[in-house]
Amino acid sequence: MKPITQIWPDDLVATYRAAGYWTGETFPALLRDRAARFAANTAVRTSDVSWTYAELDRRAHRFASGLMAQGFVPGDRVLVQMSNVPEYMSAIFGLFYAGLIPVFALPAHRRLELDHLARGSEAKAILTESRIAGFDHAHLAQSLVEDLPGLSAALICEAGMAGEGLTALEAEQGDLPPDPNPQSVAFLQISGGSTGLSKLIPRTHDDYIYSVRESVTICGMDERSVFLAVLPISHNFTMSSPGVLGAIYAGATTALAPDPRPETGFRIIKEQGVTITGLVPPLAVKWIEAAERLRPDIPTLEVLLVGGAKFLSESATRVRPVLGCTLQQVFGMAEGLVNYTRLDDPEEIIVTTQGRPISPADEILIVDDADQPVPEGAAGNLLTRGPYTIRAYHDAPEANAKSFTPDGFYRTGDVVRRLPSGHLEVQGRATDHINRAGEKISAEEVEDHLIAHPAVLDAVVVSMPDHQLGERICAFVLPVGGQTLRAVELRKFIREREIAAFKVPDEIRLVDSLGITAVGKINRRALRTTLRNEYLDEEAQA
Repeated sequence: MKPITQIWPDDLVATYRAAGYWTGETFPALLRDRAARFAANTAVRTSDVSWTYAELDRRAHRFASGLMAQGFVPGDRVLVQMSNVPEYMSAIFGLFYAGLIPVFALPAHRRLELDHLARGSEAKAILTESRIAGFDHAHLAQSLVEDLPGLSAALICEAGMAGEGLTALEAEQGDLPPDPNPQSVAFLQISGGSTGLSKLIPRTHDDYIYSVRESVTICGMDERSVFLAVLPISHNFTMSSPGVLGAIYAGATTALAPDPRPETGFRIIKEQGVTITGLVPPLAVKWIEAAERLRPDIPTLEVLLVGGAKFLSESATRVRPVLGCTLQQVFGMAEGLVNYTRLDDPEEIIVTTQGRPISPADEILIVDDADQPVPEGAAGNLLTRGPYTIRAYHDAPEANAKSFTPDGFYRTGDVVRRLPSGHLEVQGRATDHINRAGEKISAEEVEDHLIAHPAVLDAVVVSMPDHQLGERICAFVLPVGGQTLRAVELRKFIREREIAAFKVPDEIRLVDSLGITAVGKINRRALRTTLRNEYLDEEAQA
């Protein structure tokens, strides 16, 4: 297997350690410590399951022992695709305890994405649930095991059995391997996929725990807090901002929502005394609109985090008067940098900006397309480096050459403006990247799927503003001459390619010309901009 590393220069390592950013804590040590300090506190809770920290630790240990009994050894990679069930927490920490490296997939991913992630990470096993939202994940996982030589096992959780879904994979608690080097890679996350399929993001124990620790402080979490996980836990946002790992760090309780509907969320908030939760902007708008209609009784809710995409100020101003809590905007990325508005920021800052970096060691550059600094207060491309921002993707030399400067700054692809206070206003994306309800989608990847249809000569995919989704996917499709093509047929074709449903275009427009003579012999970025602007002009005149 190719080694998975994330390496900072020696001088920065020394600086981060001396400043106390990196403390040498690891994820196995984190749960062991919290299980000792908060043994009787509730760690994870649903409507029919409640685990204390001691119970979570015991289950994680038993799952780790079961993995080791099956022959897994430290350093093996396991692709994890699970929903918001209690077993997710014991599974993740069980993997950590066994010295294995989780590779986090999303519940919506299908064969195409899982195949890509399994191959790229050289995963030895896939851990998933038998079914998620009605889809047969067990069958998909087994078919991947049959087709991929390196993938040797499908580990199936029978979720929905009152938290006992991993019992068949557990074993009596045995000796665990020693804790890993805190600068070793703890897990692999996935990039937003600005071009093609997602890249793998190696996160270390030291860097990620620092981000989680600071998020807990900034968001005011402690052992009395109750965090409601509404979005998929496998999202970086729900995992660490401050998320379920922040709740573990604080000794707090994580409540798991079975679905993102406002009615479900309001019920859980009231029943379980939820104090903090996080939503993407389209979902936040739905919750606000539902609250105006239903007038829910949710007095314990103190903080609503909104991130994953820009939250428009028109909606942001409604959070406090409608939901009765403080809004905390979050702007971050799985590659590292996280920004928060602070709880004591002026309301004007909270509703109009996407926050400021969590660390004094976060270095921010705002530059033009030639990498030259823009005037202070002007919009430009955001570059960053710091104690929890990666220096490279895993096994991706071409992407690394494009995404990182020679001196280690990460090119985020975001266009921002910085206020004198240090807060950032997100202006948009510099890349061909669609942010649909918080899911980052590569226009290029969707185009490739459309062009694979035998009746399609070319296709151009663009983002369009959408009140509910933030952005929707619009595809301009040029059929092969003389071919009859329907939008419904194209959507069916794409779904059958076994990709995540959120990548299927929301709108398909069949066109007679894209203003080009041959496939590929164009500036696709310029063409996307032109088509998008023409479409918006048509809508404005309608």
